[in-house]
Amino acid sequence: MRLAIVSALAVAPSLTFAELKQILGTTDGNLSVHARKLEDAGYVTVEKSFAGRVPRTAYTLTVAGRGALERYVGHMEDLIRMMKGQER
Repeated sequence: MRLAIVSALAVAPSLTFAELKQILGTTDGNLSVHARKLEDAGYVTVEKSFAGRVPRTAYTLTVAGRGALERYVGHMEDLIRMMKGQER
């Protein structure tokens, strides 16, 4: 779930809680717990505001979060290349 959150935020400047929930097809509780862990790690920032009287929570990927995602993707690409080399 955390990888999915970071990946979704990597392609959007900011997403609201409702948008992330819809994109990821998850529950409020699941999204909330994982988003908090990412915030604690410094990978996402959270901005709480109101749209009229309705609370609005928006998430943005930090520089550290983007770096962590890029390292993860690079590692996965390396593993895939290694596995493809073993198939020959």
